[in-house]
Amino acid sequence: MDGDFRTEFVREPAALKHHPALVLNADYRPLSYYPLSLWTWQDAVKAAYLDRVDIVAEYDHYVHSPSTVIRIPSVIVLKDYVKPQKRVAFTRFNLFLRDEFQCQYCGARGDLTFDHVVPRADGGVTSWENVVAACSPCNLRKGAKSLRRAGMSLRKPPRAPGAEQLRNLGRKFPPNLLHESWMDFLYWDAELQA
Repeated sequence: MDGDFRTEFVREPAALKHHPALVLNADYRPLSYYPLSLWTWQDAVKAAYLDRVDIVAEYDHYVHSPSTVIRIPSVIVLKDYVKPQKRVAFTRFNLFLRDEFQCQYCGARGDLTFDHVVPRADGGVTSWENVVAACSPCNLRKGAKSLRRAGMSLRKPPRAPGAEQLRNLGRKFPPNLLHESWMDFLYWDAELQA
């Protein structure tokens, strides 16, 4: 009897969480590239039901209510245009994105922290123009010394990034999961292959 127990009818709620919807602004551009603007399938279905978005593409999977069967949206477009922010928040993530997730002293990737170019002990401030991404070994090597005293140099001078610059940089770092239905909307201005 135990071997005859069927599990096909058991619902697996976690199985559908892997169907995020790419959210596009009313101009058919993603709201953000990094992190990529994604909603859960539940939020996408709810927004479509409330007529706040148009569904552009769908997965081959369905969700069911007692009276309705709905294909899960994979790409949705907001009906109202959301104006992109002009000002870029000074956050650790945006700093790493500006520096393309590379140490600005040696070019290493991974295990990054940040470093004050002009040390705070010497009056350096925490700003876009004085903070760079640095790997731990370079940060320890520089310590509270000036670049000249440490014998180090920067790969590029630190500057405050513009919102458009960060959006373009974010496109270089796609997430691990990119559904095929998203490609036309993420890289629509990429060079076409012959």
